[in-house]
Amino acid sequence: MKIMKSGLFYWGIILFSIHSVSSSLFAQESSKVLEFRKPAEQVLKKIADRILSETTYRFIDAETGKTYTSTKELPVKLSVKVESRYNDWHYTNGVLNIGMNELGKIAGEKQYNEFVDKNFDFVFTHGDLDYFRQLYDAQKKKDWNSVRQVNWHMLFRMVRLDDCGTLGASLIELYAKDSRKIYKEYIDLVAQHILHTEPRLPDGTISRYWPHECTIWADDLFMSVSFLARMGNLTGERKYYDDAIHQVKQYNKYLWDDEKKIFYHCYHTDSKQHGAAFWARANGWMFMAEADLLSVLPEDYPGRGDVLKIFVQQAEGLTRWQSENGLWHQLLDKNDSYLETSASAMVVFGFARGVNRGWLDQDYSYVAERGWEGILSHIDENGNVKNICVGTGIMPALSFYYKRPVESNIPMGEGPVLRAGGEILQMKKYYERPADASYDRIMKEAKEKK
Repeated sequence: MKIMKSGLFYWGIILFSIHSVSSSLFAQESSKVLEFRKPAEQVLKKIADRILSETTYRFIDAETGKTYTSTKELPVKLSVKVESRYNDWHYTNGVLNIGMNELGKIAGEKQYNEFVDKNFDFVFTHGDLDYFRQLYDAQKKKDWNSVRQVNWHMLFRMVRLDDCGTLGASLIELYAKDSRKIYKEYIDLVAQHILHTEPRLPDGTISRYWPHECTIWADDLFMSVSFLARMGNLTGERKYYDDAIHQVKQYNKYLWDDEKKIFYHCYHTDSKQHGAAFWARANGWMFMAEADLLSVLPEDYPGRGDVLKIFVQQAEGLTRWQSENGLWHQLLDKNDSYLETSASAMVVFGFARGVNRGWLDQDYSYVAERGWEGILSHIDENGNVKNICVGTGIMPALSFYYKRPVESNIPMGEGPVLRAGGEILQMKKYYERPADASYDRIMKEAKEKK
């Protein structure tokens, strides 16, 4: 009996020591959270502040080099352009708007939210829209393709999701606090286009007439769902949520590869064939779309469970293809393709938001952390974001994707980086539970068995 008591006393001392060490380690890890967040916030502010400094709200005559704050009294000619890329009307600007809005709210820096407000105000309410409308109409009469030479042509064209989806989505966020009639009119036009005009398959799946008849592009899940999710949240109308859920399920059906656990870039419904590539940004677009939808769907909404299952399935697959430095390759399954920033940021955003909202196990915070560290290696001390794959269509050969050029400081990469960083700021740092933390449980169960 004495031996048993002394033995229990001995183990009690050991367990108390283990508990003390474990608690100390946990405290040390917790203290590192601020160290983890601080540099992330500094980097994000450098990127966002640089963008603010490069957004001029001016026009430039490319022939003369002269700049103007208004197009009023200027002769109507193609050489007049919007000076800053951040004042353009392009789907990538919509993604950047979303990123700036989220960062402003998370970091408490209202100037980033004002960036979005000022951009829409610059387009819609200063009278310059009429100038570019005249240019657009004149070019359209000559040659439909030549309208691309006109700034803001996507605003007038509205024949594809790229023209209106993400910009409409970010305008919804602004309209929720600034309910101008002109904003609502545009939002309603986008809703009408996506629900009734955008090409679809007989089963309701959004598709394109190019490069094959009714091709499904992974990119279009974000271009549509980013708007539909926010429109459902704004109006409370089920038709937007229901369509968004339907798109997620259909895109998963057509594009998912169950062997590699990732998505193809496209599916050609006429030939019943997938495209050649498991393009990284295609997977990033889909991951972000799923996360955006899950963020607004009520917990008990019909079909939410299906979206969550697809999101978790994709998270498991993407984890398999993360490189040793945390980034993802331009072609996910090809380690000899370059490491790409925009896709990596989209994926990190999805993982971090998934952990933050409880959709993913805390273990995935490790994947997000390593991914964020990789992204930081593509950002310099001045907040320049590098190695962003340029706009990319669909081609039937891997060589096309291998050779896509990269650029720095283009919104399709900056927006996702800001979104990823914003979620990283809110995410608890990964903490591996020490093995000895379970020893007390083992001893307790052993004692009970005796």
